[in-house]
Amino acid sequence: MARVILALVLREMSTTYGRSPGGYVWAILQPVGLILILAIGFSLLLRAPSLGTSFLLFYASALLPLRMFQDMSVNVGAAISFNRALMEHPRVTVMDAVLARALLVVLTQAVVSALIFTGIFLAEDIRETIDPAPIVTAFALAAFLGFGFGMFNCYAMMAFPVWKTLWTVLTRPLILISGVFFLYEDLPRGLQDMLWFNPLLHIAGIAREGVYAIYQPGYISIPLIAGMAMAPMVLGALLLFRFGRSLIYK
Repeated sequence: MARVILALVLREMSTTYGRSPGGYVWAILQPVGLILILAIGFSLLLRAPSLGTSFLLFYASALLPLRMFQDMSVNVGAAISFNRALMEHPRVTVMDAVLARALLVVLTQAVVSALIFTGIFLAEDIRETIDPAPIVTAFALAAFLGFGFGMFNCYAMMAFPVWKTLWTVLTRPLILISGVFFLYEDLPRGLQDMLWFNPLLHIAGIAREGVYAIYQPGYISIPLIAGMAMAPMVLGALLLFRFGRSLIYK
């Protein structure tokens, strides 16, 4: 199984990022460009971000885990349809394709995020004391949450092709409500009560707890994140077990 997954990861790398010389460069430039736009735009309106003095670091600390979730949910969701031809091989299973895509997303986003954080610290000579444990936890939870929704998307994207477009539309506003631009504590009480159920807002808080030593979020709920991930994961696995074969070979 490990050899099959490794072979699929190498195939995914060559097809996803290896078709053009700038494949992996583009994976870095996309989040960098968005972070720069946010930092420049808000620096013209505000004197300082809600934490620290670096707009780049403030937005990157929440945006990068969000991108981990988004990439995981989309790429895992398309794993079976992308590898449908390989499903005819008896050695390749649905879980092989799903785990290979998930592993590639984790490796890619981890490297991209590490490079971006390093670049921000070096470029702005930031002296913040970093705690790696909460940062790693935030990215791990973002990957787990994305994998859970990705498992459901595996079924939905095969059963209903329009779901891929619908999922893109539904998740696009997440950047506005997931703590990229604000801290949970800065919101009015009514908005806090509503947005508390967004697991990505909790993940953003965990990531910033690791980036900023003075930040101690009191609203974090790991069980909420785990529950939000497990529900679509279990539902997707059950649907794939029941209808997956008929969808793959239809």
